[in-house]
Amino acid sequence: MAVIEKSSEIGAHILSGAVIEPGPLDRLLPGWRDDPPPICIPVERDEIWLLSQKGRRRLPTPPQQKNHGNFIVSLGALCAWLAQRAEALGVDVFPGYAASGMHFREDGSVGGVIIGDMGVGRDGQPKDSYVQGIEIHAGVTVLGEGVRGHHSKQLIRRFELDRDSDPQTYSVGMKELWRVQPGKAQPGLVQHTTGWPLDAHTYGGSFIYHLDKDRIAIGFVCGLDYQDPGFMPFEAFQQFKHHPMVQALLEGGEILSAGARAITEGGYQSLPKTEMPGALLVGDCAGTLNVPKIKGTHQAMKAGMLAAEHIAASGAAEGFDAKLRASEVVRELYKVRNIRPAFYKGFWRGFLRAAIETVTAGKLPTTLRVHADHTALSRLAEYTAPERRWVERNLPPRDRLASVYFAATAHDEDQPVHLQILQPDICTTRCVEEFGNPCTRFCPANVYEMVEGSSGLALQINAANCVHCKTCDIKDPYQIINWVTPEGGSGPNYQNM
Repeated sequence: MAVIEKSSEIGAHILSGAVIEPGPLDRLLPGWRDDPPPICIPVERDEIWLLSQKGRRRLPTPPQQKNHGNFIVSLGALCAWLAQRAEALGVDVFPGYAASGMHFREDGSVGGVIIGDMGVGRDGQPKDSYVQGIEIHAGVTVLGEGVRGHHSKQLIRRFELDRDSDPQTYSVGMKELWRVQPGKAQPGLVQHTTGWPLDAHTYGGSFIYHLDKDRIAIGFVCGLDYQDPGFMPFEAFQQFKHHPMVQALLEGGEILSAGARAITEGGYQSLPKTEMPGALLVGDCAGTLNVPKIKGTHQAMKAGMLAAEHIAASGAAEGFDAKLRASEVVRELYKVRNIRPAFYKGFWRGFLRAAIETVTAGKLPTTLRVHADHTALSRLAEYTAPERRWVERNLPPRDRLASVYFAATAHDEDQPVHLQILQPDICTTRCVEEFGNPCTRFCPANVYEMVEGSSGLALQINAANCVHCKTCDIKDPYQIINWVTPEGGSGPNYQNM
């Protein structure tokens, strides 16, 4: 058994809240609590707040978000900790090697992955450091690429795995790790907010997880089904930090790390078929996250363990999808299937429908449909942006480039650009007029800029800034941005995220 990981080290590309349910970990590694991962804080209490610009109101904690018995962790540190234990059991773990393509057998089934060439210049020619990639063959290939995985996206299309499901839908989550002044952090406190700075038609909210050593993890999530072509998720996050409740917590502290990633939110309706000849999908690349719980790690672990048991018993991919759909993973998704799409019609209607779905445990006979996020963006001429009442801000980072610095993102500048624009003429014509180039706003890392050159307006791609969040691949209204894997080892180098 081998694990191929594109990041420089295990955990370097992993970013999540994260509050986890320990049940799957208890089953996988009995006794893990005697030697826990580096960041592992038992949850002591929950708070949920509805924010106005300057005020707040405490809301009751819904059952899905009661975290008694759960743990606040760094998911990146947890993955590194798990990798060490996997290696001790004989698993080969290879960080720094990006799968650039899939290997297919003569019968069309998936037969493994192709590790990309290294040391290729931006012009596509080998450099002095060139190392040819290799094929890695496997009896069964398990794809756990995370959200909007480049290869899983292609395989879903190739094998029509989404033929009987709704489109997948997403949010973008941004997170910062802070060290605050002594006494401000309350280890084990889990706080969530909704409301300001978002309007009633934009889904999202925040998390503040209190860690040890005067640290807090703070983040903001925005549904990518928003309508406003001028909306900027990164700015919404920074505005949130200047709410009086949050600013008082952060003032006098220092930011340690920052990053962003997309989050799968389609749930039950968007779950594709998770098997194909020779391969399986698990975790976020399948879309098993439970949105009302704000948790996906326990679901991904359950799906991965089920996949391992299935492969060990059968030696094949065939039959896995049926087992997954009969498991508690999909049963959990079914109970909450209508909660996220209920918010398509606004916060208050969504809040009411969510309450009804919670009380009835998802037993209402209807199933709400899910739409693709890129179809939700309004054209400039058809949309009047709401009054956001955003405030002047002074907390770091001062802009998106500064945030990229705290992600410790590293790409060799002289490598092929991994953000492919399939029809670049659209960027300087239709998109300017219809949407005002929203890629320059929805990207949290300032990858996309429209610049005036000698031949007129042009799209400039700052690929070295990319934190691999996949927002651009998801939200682009023309679906002409194709995110592909860069050279192995490239990208963010998150610490304790």
